Amino acid sequence: MTAPYLCPNCKTNRTRFNIMEQHPQAVKLDPKTGSLVSQYDSDEAGPFHAAYTGTDKRVQCGACGLVEDEFPFLKFAKSHPLV
Repeated sequence: MTAPYLCPNCKTNRTRFNIMEQHPQAVKLDPKTGSLVSQYDSDEAGPFHAAYTGTDKRVQCGACGLVEDEFPFLKFAKSHPLV
């Protein structure tokens, strides 16, 4: 994180954010109980299990609570620079 953020929702917060690192786990659950049946490494999940393709990082605004990918916060800050 080397660039400024600006919340695209509340449009005022430039300083308070929660950075959430995502660590997806490929699992198989029992359809009746929801209990964990097995857990896979990303390369052994099999042909019927789609690999996670989302972002590694999510950002939450510390003022309004908006949770988004990092890109909208970066882009909004770039389009509304501090004077």
